[in-house]
Amino acid sequence: METTNLDYRSPRTAVLRSPNPGSLLAPEIATAVPGRMSRKQRHFKGAEVSCCVKYILFGFNIIFWLLGAAFLSIGLWAWAEKGVLSNISSITDLGGLDPVWLFIVVGGVMFILGFAGCIGALRENTVLLKFFSVFLGLIFFLELTTGILAFVFKDWIKDQLNFFINNNVKAYRDDIDLQNLIDFAQEYWSCCGAHGPDDWNLNIYFNCTPNNPSRERCGVPFSCCIKDPAEDVINTQCGYDVRRLTDLERQPFIHTKGCVGQFEKWLQDNLILVAGIFVGIALLQIFGICLAQNLVSDIKAVKANW
Repeated sequence: METTNLDYRSPRTAVLRSPNPGSLLAPEIATAVPGRMSRKQRHFKGAEVSCCVKYILFGFNIIFWLLGAAFLSIGLWAWAEKGVLSNISSITDLGGLDPVWLFIVVGGVMFILGFAGCIGALRENTVLLKFFSVFLGLIFFLELTTGILAFVFKDWIKDQLNFFINNNVKAYRDDIDLQNLIDFAQEYWSCCGAHGPDDWNLNIYFNCTPNNPSRERCGVPFSCCIKDPAEDVINTQCGYDVRRLTDLERQPFIHTKGCVGQFEKWLQDNLILVAGIFVGIALLQIFGICLAQNLVSDIKAVKANW
């Protein structure tokens, strides 16, 4: 009758062997190592990167990235059409706001954030993910600070808004994009100028000085006019000479309220909508930060088990 022998090779490891190579126990080696597990067991029982978090963050950022690329492309195309790209110094020539800047800045920020979040999630790159989290957190902090300061210093903000609108009134004819933006604002809010039609006296084409040769002298842009529903074609000359009339005589032809007051009224009437938009944006930012931090934690936990 065959007996098995225990070969003790170390104090902690015992190997069970059969003296007969042809027996069924020959190919089997049982190793008992207290407190250890195989590499395969560690793979299944250790930390793993959540695929759900990873691909939600990837999808969230690829949309952000594409939107940023679209805004940036529109801004660069607009500058190319106006010849700004061929003469960079002309960027500072405009006295008012060039609306293309909004597309360039917003598109650039979205593109950078989307790239960092998208590639960071896909490649599980903790550097890009941390950059995404910090940058997004900084934007959230700036938005929160701006909102608080705007609420506390309402009068100062109102004065700055007046100054901003008047500067853009002066530059109305200098840039076609700025002109379209002012026309849209005046039509949408049914207003004219910052405080009223007389603000257009700041513009060299519309002022009432005797030495002004412009045909638009003592007038206002067509966007100040009260539209006639029966007219299919916009009368771009409807504001000519209208400021020669008294305030009462102007009322049937143009809007006499300023855009600052109308904007404040619009904010009060749509406070829930505006607040909902800002809260929604803030929640999206917080959601993105949490996803990125969660993914970074998962990646670090996996690397710690290597």
